[in-house]
Amino acid sequence: MEYGALTLIPIVFIIAMAVVTRKSFESLLAGSVIASIIMHGTGFFLPWVDMLMEALSDPENQWVILVCGLFGSLIALLRESKGTGGFIRIGERLCRTERGALLGTFVMGVVIFVDDYLNMLTVGTCMRAICDRRKVPRESLAYLLDSTGTPICVLLPFSTWTAFYISLFMKEEAIRNMGFSSGLSMYIQTIPYIFYASVTVLMVFLFAMGWLPKIGPMKKAYDRVRTTGRTYSEESDRYNTEPEDTGKEGRVIDFLLPVAFLIVATIVADDILAAVILTLVLCLVLYIPRKRMTFTQWSELLISGFCEMMPTLAILAGAFTVARCCNAMELPEYVISTVQPYVTPQTYPLIIFLVVSVLTFATSSTWGISTIVIPIIIPLGAAVDANMILTMAAILSGSTFGSHACFYSDATVLASAAARIENMEHAFTQIPYSLIGAAITCVCLLVSGYMM
Repeated sequence: MEYGALTLIPIVFIIAMAVVTRKSFESLLAGSVIASIIMHGTGFFLPWVDMLMEALSDPENQWVILVCGLFGSLIALLRESKGTGGFIRIGERLCRTERGALLGTFVMGVVIFVDDYLNMLTVGTCMRAICDRRKVPRESLAYLLDSTGTPICVLLPFSTWTAFYISLFMKEEAIRNMGFSSGLSMYIQTIPYIFYASVTVLMVFLFAMGWLPKIGPMKKAYDRVRTTGRTYSEESDRYNTEPEDTGKEGRVIDFLLPVAFLIVATIVADDILAAVILTLVLCLVLYIPRKRMTFTQWSELLISGFCEMMPTLAILAGAFTVARCCNAMELPEYVISTVQPYVTPQTYPLIIFLVVSVLTFATSSTWGISTIVIPIIIPLGAAVDANMILTMAAILSGSTFGSHACFYSDATVLASAAARIENMEHAFTQIPYSLIGAAITCVCLLVSGYMM
């Protein structure tokens, strides 16, 4: 059955409810129920349960849940070992001002480019207490984490994102016929035209330097810090029941060694889940013989740390269910077929950026949407004689923007979790900057479409 414009109703409802209630999980749950009602009428309940179970039984979704949950376990171990305190002592000497704390966060976000999950959760753990002491709003920290996570991974050709998109693009005959010597050489040629990621990284650098103004909800966050001294709102108190490390105890090796091992293991194993499991084992070997904790404490922290991530995991589960509903209603196919009559070779990259942005934002499924639409977009682009380099760059820009702007995407949720604030607070403070980046991207793609 074709649902046409009805496919848009659940997404519009989710966004409206989230804006009004500022509740992510409840909005996603309600939106998935509405989608099931549209598809199945009064007998919607059991099919909705089936979609929920399918979303949670998907191996890729299980991988995300395990990675996020076990990162919570690792963070709890690092906190208990007092290793973060050793890092804080060093960080405070290097980051003596608000600008220093923001620049330190930015630099770490650029350096840890291997994987966006690794980037956001690691940098957040490193810099949260330092930013608090320099009176940096947590919303600002979350913005930097999110803006140096996915955008950096997209721009550097040695990340998990690069490997994924190279594999997708090189499956397409139109791309293979362009005669690239390798998938990597193809990807490198697209990098100068991935405008959204480049603009976002530039904007966040300007923000860290204090040269980009604080606007909208971000300005209110800075006003709160100035008037009350609180770096996070009362609504985020429930994410901060555990006190931050004071920095007076602990050795930096108890922090830096596990983090360095995690980064190296991610590169070697090419799987962050395997890397974080191995790092948890390293913590066992590193902490217990040196009496930083007992085996019982290590075991209990694995569970309690995982449980601390439950609000984040609940939002992700809701997002996975919504993505499953949107795919069942054939939302991607409907949107692409709607815009197809209006494309020209010159405007094709711009239209593709908008389409991929909308679909990624709607479903929060960055890689899932790319898997579905690339086999449609690339042949269609070749048929209308669009520039393929610009088209691929537009897909990458749209995926990055959708992930960056969507309030229930894994990137947004993890940045909120790493900064320990309400997810919607991060989403509202970030969206004005995301929209500015998207507007600049549209201009760049339109101009490039006519020039190339």
